[in-house]
Amino acid sequence: MHTVVERELELNLVLSPERSIPVPARLVYRTDDPYAVHITFHIGSDTPVNWTFARELLVEGVFRPCGHGDVRIWPTKIDGRTVLCVALSSPDGDALLEAPCAAVSAWLERTLRIVPPGTESERLGLDDGLAALLAPTPADDLWLRAPWPSDESVDDEA
Repeated sequence: MHTVVERELELNLVLSPERSIPVPARLVYRTDDPYAVHITFHIGSDTPVNWTFARELLVEGVFRPCGHGDVRIWPTKIDGRTVLCVALSSPDGDALLEAPCAAVSAWLERTLRIVPPGTESERLGLDDGLAALLAPTPADDLWLRAPWPSDESVDDEA
């Protein structure tokens, strides 16, 4: 059984230092994909935009600037309130979004209670999967027997 932790919230898409527009978004965390967080922008539209990146990046970004390349996250204060800035880069363009830090932190806290940091691999079932793959089967006996005599066998024709 897998658990899903969702949170809908409104982010601000920064168009310029003076102007931003609200963008509805949904944060999703699934225990069957324990290392990742998923953000969907423009929920309810015909063309939602989905981003997936490491949960660890978002956790660190709440406290200090982090990330490089396609996803960068850092906290800052705007008008006395703490916001989380999320800079996204793709071949289609770049976006700077501001998210309410308290709402994101509360959602992250829920994900961390369900799957504490460092326990993600246990959710993947890798050990069980490997054990099943490596378990001996009746056909293994055929592979363990030599298909032809070894070079050290005695030849009766000599």
